[in-house]
Amino acid sequence: MAEVKLSLEGEEAGIAAEKLFETTGLKGSWEVAQNSLLTKEGTLAVIGTVVGILGGTIAVAEQIRKWYQEYKQANKKFDVILVADDVRVVLENATIEDICAVLEELES
Repeated sequence: MAEVKLSLEGEEAGIAAEKLFETTGLKGSWEVAQNSLLTKEGTLAVIGTVVGILGGTIAVAEQIRKWYQEYKQANKKFDVILVADDVRVVLENATIEDICAVLEELES
């Protein structure tokens, strides 16, 4: 089974990762990176592994995009990258289709 790796870096990355897995239909785990330090700017790195999705790929991709947009509108400063095999998506400018391309790797 393929896995999707994710990386969150920035202010409140741990809280954001927790909400990502709680609200989007992703199944997996995450943890603060061992070499990550919380700085006065709030930089923290979180790494995670997505091993499955609960629901349809498009529905989950829409939930991920919605989650990301809500956090950005709340002025949270962090970046999210999804990686599966040769597909790498930065959520900043990702479309639903871009996110689906990564999630579909879980089905292969």
